[in-house]
Amino acid sequence: KQILVLGLDGAGKTSILHSLATNHVKRSVAPTEGFNAICINTEESQMEFLEIGGSESLRSYWKMYLPKVLLLVYVVDSADHARLPMAKQLLHQLIQNNSTLPVVVLANKQDLEGAYCITDIHDALALSDIGDERKMFLIGTHVAEDGSEISSSMKDAKELIGTLVLETQ
Repeated sequence: KQILVLGLDGAGKTSILHSLATNHVKRSVAPTEGFNAICINTEESQMEFLEIGGSESLRSYWKMYLPKVLLLVYVVDSADHARLPMAKQLLHQLIQNNSTLPVVVLANKQDLEGAYCITDIHDALALSDIGDERKMFLIGTHVAEDGSEISSSMKDAKELIGTLVLETQ
């Protein structure tokens, strides 16, 4: 069972995965062409992340993998205001048929000027419309300077994901 990592192209999915895996920042600038799988071992468990690129041509694969996963991590670019409505629409389409799948939304790029704060992201994605049956989390993240240690918000996200994986297995 895997953790599916989705979001629009350029949201920062690959950079987040590298940072979670190594506990150090590694910014990725090249878009993911296809799939990216990363295994992260913690003291409690082994977590297998599957990232599917966010370009339009790859989004058709998103739904195919959804029934096979323990958890959805959905990454949005907090500073890309113009594409938040698209991010919202895709998220709602993804989870409408799976009412129990836990979702962790990472509001990425919180360090950029003009980035929406967490409450604005919550509203822009209409997260309150998603229902009460599902475990839903929203965490603001950012991937800072290359080589530096990951931020406390990234550590929190990693811990939360690990806890959710243990609970759903």
